[in-house]
This record gives sequence, structure tokens and C-alpha cells, in this order.
Amino acid sequence: MSTNMHNPADRRTYPDRWPRYRGKQLFEVVDDKSETGEEELLSVSHITGITPRSQKIVNMFQSESLIGYKRVQVGDIAANTMWTWQGAIGVSEYAGVVSPAYNVYRQKGDYYDPKFLDLLLREPNLIDVYHSLSTGIQPSRLRLYPSDFLTIDFPVPPRREQEQIIDYLDQKLVGINRLIHAKLSAIEQLGALKSALVKKCALRGTTNKNVLSDTGVEWFGCIPCHWNLVPIKRLFTIVSGATPKSGIEEYWNGDITWVTPADYKTADKYIVASERYLSDEGYNSCSTHLVPIGSIVITKRAPVGTVAISNIELCTSQGCLSCIPNNGVNTLYYYYLFSVMSDVFEAHASGTTFKEISAAAFGALKVPFPDAYEQKEIVDLLENRCSVYDETIRLHQRQIQSLNSLRTRLISDAITGRAC
Repeated sequence: MSTNMHNPADRRTYPDRWPRYRGKQLFEVVDDKSETGEEELLSVSHITGITPRSQKIVNMFQSESLIGYKRVQVGDIAANTMWTWQGAIGVSEYAGVVSPAYNVYRQKGDYYDPKFLDLLLREPNLIDVYHSLSTGIQPSRLRLYPSDFLTIDFPVPPRREQEQIIDYLDQKLVGINRLIHAKLSAIEQLGALKSALVKKCALRGTTNKNVLSDTGVEWFGCIPCHWNLVPIKRLFTIVSGATPKSGIEEYWNGDITWVTPADYKTADKYIVASERYLSDEGYNSCSTHLVPIGSIVITKRAPVGTVAISNIELCTSQGCLSCIPNNGVNTLYYYYLFSVMSDVFEAHASGTTFKEISAAAFGALKVPFPDAYEQKEIVDLLENRCSVYDETIRLHQRQIQSLNSLRTRLISDAITGRAC
């Protein structure tokens, strides 16, 4: 088994019978720009590989024009420059375009079966090599440039052996993939059942004996007639966030938790940390606000309506709104209510490039306001019932994680020749 003694981070081993060549001998950089912008936009992910963006649920910024984007042919390698170190690279099954900031490579010869090459490029030990060669100030924004990528040496098994490895994996993985798909479907169904329960209780109460009246609001329909509909701004003090200048080091790496939409999901329920922290200088340099424990944080864009509760004092970027509860407001009740209102928030968002809900539009939305006793009664029921759904979902997620680990190990052993 051959190894690379020149890079301590390179722990790859391959059969001695497989020749190895530098990337510059195997691949060439392609910089073919779109002149019309009419091609399919492709997404490059460490999870899903290369897929048409139209097949993904994406709320991030997208340019209004694709003119000048890099063209990708079927069989080309596309790499997300900022996330190659995590494995955001692969061989495309689609013709289209990728961001001008991405890198596109093409085989110089007929060295690889495209399926084999796609798996090889995302093999964990090779990803570690990408990481070791990537550069940048922030750990989350390391970049792997073509000049470094092309210095890596790659194994080139005989084409017949590559095809045999692909056939072997097709047989081994079919059962694992089927189980993962079944688990994902179960999670989706459980999530739908949980959302239906939350919506029913948050809008109708815990008893079927309540007399209902029509609100005239399509999404709410009928609510108990003794409840009121009030604007969110009457229930919460709503504050916006802001971002200090990223290039000033003194503004960052302090002790102030600074949350962005990327830091949490609705399923997380509580926010306990963030990826980046502000210094006192950074906090004072912009118009963000500290909010207390027990505030509700909701994303106003990318995506709209992701909600969680602050379990620590924090501030946010301009991508979030923070809701500080007034007296008589049960934070958990409105967390549950807001968690099933993402469609409503999205409908009241505006923008052409991407949707964003303003603080004014959010605060003007009317929501049910049960009395404090009923809010607590609803929360108690949901905390009990939803915990069953959540634990079952977590069980399926752990099982998927184990299946994915097994899948990754099988692929890695085959692609590196250890299973031969």
C-alpha cells in the first residue's frame, strides 16, 4: 500500500498496483463563462453532491442573471471553493452553470469512470487532504484554490477495476439506501403529525368543547370565541439585529453571542450557542441589541420563519428578529404557534431576489391571544405529546447516522482498494 510521506495530513493508502499522478497531469481548469445565462443553475453540496438548484429547497441569495457563471459539462468536476474542505466537490451528471466563485475541472484523458471519480473525490481521507491545503482567516471559510488542488496526487486504478468497484458498491448499498429512505419518510410523516397537533392545539385549545368563531383570517380559520386576535407587536417588543464590519478583527471573537439564521433550526427549540461571537467593540459598532433569556428569535430571511427560544443572552444579525415577551405572554406557547406559521410569514415577506419579512410587517400580523391559564394548559399538553414525536424522530435520526456511517465506510474501503 502506497502512502504520501510529504504531507503529514495525508493518511491515504492505496494498493501498490494503482499508479498515482499529480492532479495537474489528470485534470485541467475550465473557465468557460455563460454568455446567455440560460443554462441550468447547479448546486454543489458535501451532502448531495452536484444537483440542479431547482431540485433543492434553497432560500439563499441568487443572482438575477446567470451571465458570467461558469459552464459545466456532463462529467466535469465542480468544486465549491469555500466548502471543498468539507467535501463539496463532485462529478456532474448535469450540464449547467455554477457560481463564478466555484472551480471547474475536466479530465485531460479517459482516466476515470465518472461514478468512480465522483466517489473518490469525496472519500473522507482525501477530504482531509483538501482541508490541509485550504487557506483562509476564518475556519468556516477556508478556500481550496486550483493551484493547490492540482498538486494532490490521485490513484488511477485500471478502468475495468473501477467498473468492478462500482458494481460491488451498487450491490452493497441498495439495502442501506432503501433503509435510509424509509427512515427519512418516517421522519417526514412524524413531523407532519407533530405540526398538525401543534396547529390544532395552538388555534383551538385543548378541549373540543370550546365554542368557535370565524376570525375571517384564512390561515387561522376559527378560534375559541373568548380568545382575541391581537398584533404580535402588542405581545412582544420586537428588535432587529445588525452585523459589524467583518474585516475588523477587534470586533470579533469576544464573549457576546451573535446569532445568524445559519445557527439554528426550528427543531432545535433553544439557542444555546452561535458560530461567531462579538467583542464589546463589535457590539458597540453596530445597531444590534442584546435580548434576554426567554426571547423568541425568528429568521426574517434565508429562510423566513425559522424560530427558536434564546436560552442565553444574545444578539443577532440583521437576518433575524428578536421578540421579547410582555407580561401575560407564555414564550413556549408562541414558540409552538410561530413554529407552524412559516407559510404565513413567507406570504407577508417581500423582495424580488429573496423574500424577507420586515419588523413592521411581522409586528402587524394578528395572532390568537388566549388567557395565561389556557396558554399554559396548551403548552403543558404540547410539551408532553410533542416529546414523544421528538424522541421517535431522534431515534430515526440516530439510525440514519449509523447507516450513513456504514455507507461511508463501505464506499471508502472500496474506493481506496481496502475491500479488494
